[in-house]
Amino acid sequence: MKISVPVLPQVNGVVLSYPHEGVAAEDLRQRACAELLRQAAIRSGLLAADDPLPLGGAMTEDASTAIEALLDRELRVPEPSDEALRRHHAAQRSRYAVGERVLLRHVLFAVTPGVEVNALRQRAEACLLDVRCASPEGEDRFATAASVTSNCPSGAEGGALGWLTAQDCAPEFAREIFGKPEVGVLPRLVHSRFGLHVVEVLARESGQEPAFETVKSAVAQGLRQQAFATALRQYLQLLAGSAELIGVDLEAADSPLVQ
Repeated sequence: MKISVPVLPQVNGVVLSYPHEGVAAEDLRQRACAELLRQAAIRSGLLAADDPLPLGGAMTEDASTAIEALLDRELRVPEPSDEALRRHHAAQRSRYAVGERVLLRHVLFAVTPGVEVNALRQRAEACLLDVRCASPEGEDRFATAASVTSNCPSGAEGGALGWLTAQDCAPEFAREIFGKPEVGVLPRLVHSRFGLHVVEVLARESGQEPAFETVKSAVAQGLRQQAFATALRQYLQLLAGSAELIGVDLEAADSPLVQ
């Protein structure tokens, strides 16, 4: 009888995960990118060749430091011109509004150790579809879903979070909510470090839009971050092109290579 041996995902022979870990595809891609950078740091002489292999996706402090040094050396991030800053500000004025507030409620599907992320996402998407299809004249299905399903204490209040500013939220959550005109149940799941959120914007207060000179440094920092992300994607593509990758797809839509 022939026994089937599972193919373990790996980068140049370094195994990224084992079946018992249940690592989601997105997390697996993150591990692959980190391993590509760790190996590049070793080849560049910035990290000892006997640096311990990552355990459960967690690398050593020396490896993290070496990767930072590697990126400082290899990535070329241009300084944005004044024209580019003004153009970006003109297109994103609402993003820099001061005093913007939103009245929110949500249903949180928390990502916790051992949770099966794909199954969690399916539950969250089913909830999103259900509340979007609800009749405004009928039962408040959003509040019901929050009270029954949400992993946030706000579930006891129907998911109500009250009036929030961007500073009240995790940055990745705020980016999906603020500086936008949307009111009502958002047509997409909102991702944050806490998990997956079904979100309803009940009301918005736009706040005031400061003059360009007032927010110029913030605009510049945002463009620098964008330029760094672009340079990092290009560098990772070069590393991946010369690496032996098994069981991991770095070209998927939510991969760091194409975000």
